[in-house]
This record gives sequence, C-alpha cells and structure tokens, in this order.
Amino acid sequence: MNIRSLTRGDGVVIGAAVLLFIASFLNSYSVEGFSVDSNAWDSLGMGLGIYMGGVIGGALIVVNRSLPQPRKVLGLDLGTVGAAFTVLTAWSMFWALVDVPERASAAAGLILGFIAALLLAGGAIATPLVPALQAALLPAPSPAAPQPYGAQPPGGYGYPGAQQPQQPYGGQPQAGQPFGGGQPQAPAPTAGGDFSPFWFAVPVPRPLFGEDGSPTPIAELAPGTWYLAVEQRGATLVAQTQDGRRGVLQDTSGIQRG
Repeated sequence: MNIRSLTRGDGVVIGAAVLLFIASFLNSYSVEGFSVDSNAWDSLGMGLGIYMGGVIGGALIVVNRSLPQPRKVLGLDLGTVGAAFTVLTAWSMFWALVDVPERASAAAGLILGFIAALLLAGGAIATPLVPALQAALLPAPSPAAPQPYGAQPPGGYGYPGAQQPQQPYGGQPQAGQPFGGGQPQAPAPTAGGDFSPFWFAVPVPRPLFGEDGSPTPIAELAPGTWYLAVEQRGATLVAQTQDGRRGVLQDTSGIQRG
C-alpha cells in the first residue's frame, strides 16, 4: 500500500468517516423535560447498519486507492462498492433526521452524523470529478541535492541518485561509466531526436498503459516515487517502473522532473 497515492478527496473521506464514527456515540434524540441517554449503538440496525456502513464504505474507498491496482470482488470495484455504501448511509441518515419520534427532537449524534454522512458521500462522488480533489494529499519529495565529492548517494531503484555497484579492484568499468561506479547510466532513447532519458514523479496517481496500445493499464504510477522516462512519443512518455516494466504514460501534465 502506498499512502502517497491518496488524494485530497480521500482526505475528506477519511475525516468524514472519523466524524461519523464519533457521532455514533453521541445522543441521537432529546425529549424536553426528560434525560435521554440513547445513541446509535442502542439499535444494531442504526449503529452497525447505518453509521458503521458509512465508515466501512469510506475504508473501502481509501484502501482501494492505496493499492497498486484496483481490486474487485465478485466483479465489482472496491471503490465503487464503498461509494455506494456512503450514498446509502447519507440517504438513511436524512430520513432518520426527518422522521424523528413524536415529542422528540434530533440531538447531536443524529445531526453530526448526517453532516458527516453528507461529507463522506460528497467526497466519494466528487473526487473523480473535481480536479482540486484529485491533487495528492501528501506532496512528492523533492529531488535529492547533488552529492558532495566522495559521498555515496542513497541507493535503491526509483530515485535519481540510485547507486550502481562498485567495480571490483582491477576490473574494467562499463562503457560510459566512470571507474568505480557513480550515478546510474540511463538507457539510450529508442527514438531519434534530442530526447534524453530523465527521472520524473507524478503529482497524482497515473495509469501506465502497454506499449502495444492496449486500453487496460499495466501499472499505476504513484506520487512520491521516481520513475525513468526512456522515450518520448509525441505528447506521451515511455516510462519504466521499479520492477522493470515499460509502458506509455499518456497524461504527462504536472510531472516533476528529477
């Protein structure tokens, strides 16, 4: 799971789900002249069926967003199922707020729960539609500063300063590589022109499509991770993932070069 793939809309969903959970422990109704201590958990249909239904829906949305690939259960996308849960919770909370028992009035638990359910459903539905909510919840880290002479850069694929193995004593360096290792050598571009491979990070999760033109994504690029662009094809880039897979990034808007 990669929490850097979460968006601002997912942050709204998380906050609303927490607020809905808290509201379930507050008094649902008040009766003038009487002390009523009753919350959603006095009825399993209200506590588990409505309040926790919304919380579970929000959890499904966030978990599905954090996974490298969207998951399906019985052919249904987890995010879609979670969004349906949140809408059903908001609908049920609305009628619970309207149809209060006779001589009673809605208390903090019911009012706050309805507000939280509206925010939860709104965040679930609006995130794919509103660009402002699609921005990354956590900003991508800045590229590492140049290493001083003699210092070793941090290792690991997917980072502009990834370290290459040191050459054994007396061995010959590879072509184009300084003796003793150093910065990784980017693959040569496969197309003509002045394109030079470079490291980049995406601002929001972006699908990576196969080079064969298949409409099904082969991977999802997540914010906070550096990828290598090895070729440019018009307005698209051919990118390489951490596990060596190559695909076409069709949406290159807002990418950060390393």
